[in-house]
Amino acid sequence: MARHGKKYREAADKVDPLKQYPPPDGVKLVKDTSFTKFDASVELHIRTGLDPKHADQQVRGSAVLPAGTGRTQRVVAFAQGDKAREAEAAGAEVVGAEDLVTRIQGGWTDFDVAVATPDMMGMVGRLGRVLGPRGLMPNPRSGTVTPDIGRAIREIKGGRVEFRVDRTGVIHAPIGKVSFDDEKILQNLGALVDAVVRAKPTGAKGTYLKTFNLASTMGPSIELDNALTLALASTEA
Repeated sequence: MARHGKKYREAADKVDPLKQYPPPDGVKLVKDTSFTKFDASVELHIRTGLDPKHADQQVRGSAVLPAGTGRTQRVVAFAQGDKAREAEAAGAEVVGAEDLVTRIQGGWTDFDVAVATPDMMGMVGRLGRVLGPRGLMPNPRSGTVTPDIGRAIREIKGGRVEFRVDRTGVIHAPIGKVSFDDEKILQNLGALVDAVVRAKPTGAKGTYLKTFNLASTMGPSIELDNALTLALASTEA
């Protein structure tokens, strides 16, 4: 079993593993326990009561973080004609159609998000084996397949994040950087929780959202008070 280094152990000693922290205290602690030399990301990990093996218990969506993510997203857009020009004006790094499909089939995946207009999905579908395992396949549920491609790109550039439940029933998503003010991280936390609550699938049984944990890159996990975290959302679980 891998052993944690000295810096991690010193950071973990600041966290009470038996305590559920109010969100403001959790945010302060996740910043205090970050020990990397770079500006670490802050991530939220949500353990759900879902069984992802069932189609009606899948969760996938997106949230626009009011304070942004703290990183620049590299966006490629599958579009033609006026929609291609709209995508370029909105800031997409690469815009294309058949030429872009061929480039990606050749092994190029140097981007963070792919978006497409609906009419392009017949062509983009050929990239399923390349983009699917990387979580890069455009999808209507995450807002990356849309006729309003310019707006989608601007939202992504401005702080939109995608989320989905993994095979173990956990949702992972970034909500900012350690360098952010506490209030900005809290605003982003509330926006993400709200979006996940709204994305509750029809097949969900029992408790939908079981635990919320914050962690910085390489840092220890901090469990948040469930009720107080849900209270940050404008909807109810």
